[in-house]
Amino acid sequence: MADARSAIKRPIGPRLWLSGGWLTLLVLGAVFAPLLAPKDPLMQDLFLGRMPPFWLPGAEPGYLLGTDSLGRDVLSRLLYGARVALFVGLIAGVLTCLLGTTLGLIAGYYRGWPDLLISRFIDIWMAFPPVLFSILLIAVMGTGLTSIIIAIVVIDWTRFARVIRAEAMTQGAMDYVASAQVTGHKRIGIMLLEILPNVLPTMVVLLTLEMGIAVIVEAILSFVNLSISTDDPTWGSMISEGRVSIHQAWWVLVFPLVCLFLTVLSFSQLGEGLKDYFDPVLR
Repeated sequence: MADARSAIKRPIGPRLWLSGGWLTLLVLGAVFAPLLAPKDPLMQDLFLGRMPPFWLPGAEPGYLLGTDSLGRDVLSRLLYGARVALFVGLIAGVLTCLLGTTLGLIAGYYRGWPDLLISRFIDIWMAFPPVLFSILLIAVMGTGLTSIIIAIVVIDWTRFARVIRAEAMTQGAMDYVASAQVTGHKRIGIMLLEILPNVLPTMVVLLTLEMGIAVIVEAILSFVNLSISTDDPTWGSMISEGRVSIHQAWWVLVFPLVCLFLTVLSFSQLGEGLKDYFDPVLR
């Protein structure tokens, strides 16, 4: 109880406020995109192509962040693109965490032949270049969010497995594990009820980092037209289009780049902030 009270009284650091604040705004914008988006993100009007944001001369009323080369509203496409980014980040991150953590716990706690088998499999799997491997998987499975999520899980589970394995080995040598073994607890119960709670801070950090990585991977794949339909709004496709018209309409490139950068940075800082906040050593 004392630890819980000390955690509650501990002030929240600025990295948590800033990263959590941006992600909260992003989630709200994605969830309420149909209500917040001023225009249909797919609606085209060639007469309004490459209109600047509202603070620049020549702006068109109702298009706060301007339009792209096809006259589509940039703000609306950013909001709907956030939906895709957060969906992929959340689902892929959680599935990767579950798979990698399970294998890492088994290898780190049971050791012996399970550890040898899983560790060698990890070494072989990590020999493949991740970006090229993901493109190959998408080419085989076909485009779509499901294929992207599967590709991310298949590629990045090793990150969780290696780190959690090391943590499980460290925790398995602790006195509380020996005490649980002496009292007759089953090994799987010790792994789930004793070791797993003590590796949760590391899992949280890895999960938030993985969500940021998943957002980047989705942006890369949509940049090269291997994500969802090219007409659907994604940050990667917006960056790809904005790269072509950077000298005529810089806002088409800059705004999705800023959103992508802030989102990935926020996921990273959120994980580090949560680890510091709940770390019992720092209380």
